[in-house]
Amino acid sequence: MSDIFMIDGFSRLMLIAANAVAFFVLLYSIGYLKGHAKKLKYYILFFLMLIGINGVILTNDLIAMFFFIEIGTLSAYALVAFADGKRELEASIKYFFMGEIASLLILFAFGLIYASTGTFNMKEAALNFPLASLPQATAGIKGLIALLLLIGFGVKSAAVPFHSWLPDAHTSAPSPVSAMLSGVIIKVMGIYALMRIIFNVIGMTPEISTAMLGLGVVSILVGGILAVGQFDMKRLMAYSSISQIGYILLGFGLANPLGVMGALFHIFNHAFMKSLLFLNAGAVERMAGSRDLRELGGLSKKMPVTFVSSLIATFSISGIPPFNGFWSKLYIIVGCAYAGNLGLGLVAVIGSLLTLASFLRVQKYAFFGELKENLTGVKEVPFFMGASMLLLAIICFGVGIMLPYVMQFVVGPAASAVLGGVGL
Repeated sequence: MSDIFMIDGFSRLMLIAANAVAFFVLLYSIGYLKGHAKKLKYYILFFLMLIGINGVILTNDLIAMFFFIEIGTLSAYALVAFADGKRELEASIKYFFMGEIASLLILFAFGLIYASTGTFNMKEAALNFPLASLPQATAGIKGLIALLLLIGFGVKSAAVPFHSWLPDAHTSAPSPVSAMLSGVIIKVMGIYALMRIIFNVIGMTPEISTAMLGLGVVSILVGGILAVGQFDMKRLMAYSSISQIGYILLGFGLANPLGVMGALFHIFNHAFMKSLLFLNAGAVERMAGSRDLRELGGLSKKMPVTFVSSLIATFSISGIPPFNGFWSKLYIIVGCAYAGNLGLGLVAVIGSLLTLASFLRVQKYAFFGELKENLTGVKEVPFFMGASMLLLAIICFGVGIMLPYVMQFVVGPAASAVLGGVGL
């Protein structure tokens, strides 16, 4: 079993983020699904998804990783279609086809690793590439493997230009599922798996670094620009998730300690920030009957818990100090400067401004202004929903305040595992 499963600083960071978010989403779901006829189906699929998530994080075997990816994503496909409507089914089918094409590319890459090394064990594969005897052939094989992985996991993580499934999936899925999709699924099934193999199995190269930086820049800008023009709260947040994935790719693509630490910290932070924002959107939709910003207004008076937690999440994801998102973005920007590329740092700053503009629109249209007549009867969400949002808001603030300890005990060990190179 020790050859199949492992735990190090990187997997420990992901376990903390993924399972903490899952706990708060489940707490929220108690109130969100109260009286729902298909609660049992929801919880079965949710825990199957959680099994897949934890399996991907803990495994040291490529075939086991693929198996857990499929368990997690197949459950996610079903949860997107949970409401059984036409729109939900269309979004789920689109997610399914794109996700399974990506899975085939990933499986082909894993097959090439096995053909080159004679093993699916990641540690053994890292040590078995025939670099000394066939350097050119090995470089070509590694390049092909990297290309397949970047496309396959690019789809799983919804990086531009592989992102088209995510906005539809978010607008169709129940809000707790959207929180898991953006907060956990796209990071574990996409970013974590990709970075684990790139850094610890085949090794980072200048070509892979350039490709990651390109995907990161395009994702930051395209996601940020598209988010600004949205009126559907969840669609806006979906495009914002694409932009935030860009930051993570940018940090890893820099491949220097500051960039990698920023990327890892942003994975951790974004899990809580974006999950909270989707739970806020679900609260508004549940109590006000709409998530269209043009139909809302003045809800701060009626939903103070949702308003305050949403405001904290807005400051966090926009990079306003001292909230957690500020510090992870700062690490990435300083990493760009350390690499001598101020242009990349400028892109990161522009992305933050776009994010701030997007979520200030949410605050303006949903929570500020005059309360509309049709919203006079709106009340705050039930206890479990409100408690989940408040606890996530406290984490977003607390992580920023406790920065030295988080970096020392959570992010630092993860960065050591990533930067340790091949062979885990």
